[in-house]
Amino acid sequence: MVDGLRTIKSNFGPEETMNRCEAAVRAKGMTIFAHVDHAASAAAVGMSLRPMDLIIFGSAKAGTPLMQSIETIGIDLPLKALVWQDESGTTWLSYNDPGSFATRHAIVDSDLTINAMRGALNEIAKTATSR
Repeated sequence: MVDGLRTIKSNFGPEETMNRCEAAVRAKGMTIFAHVDHAASAAAVGMSLRPMDLIIFGSAKAGTPLMQSIETIGIDLPLKALVWQDESGTTWLSYNDPGSFATRHAIVDSDLTINAMRGALNEIAKTATSR
């Protein structure tokens, strides 16, 4: 993990990885707030990117208490997951580890919430990338 970023190799292509990720997010009862297709946005301006999709998702029940504690964590919430393909055709899923949020924003007494977020993200990533 580099600077709180987790990156996991997927056993699937970009589209299937993202579909599995979105399904796993919904199965956890979380809301998907946005889906950003970076490659489509690049194509719209005559540029190219390998497949690269971002979803923004979360749970107000989990995130609100953290934002009540310290408002600046709102820059890191809701959660995000990026599915991307490298130059060799390998698909990856990347996300920020919630523990880095607590450190970055000097949040105290949030271990239960941060650990729950971390566990949910780990499960979502595993479901999205593994057979």
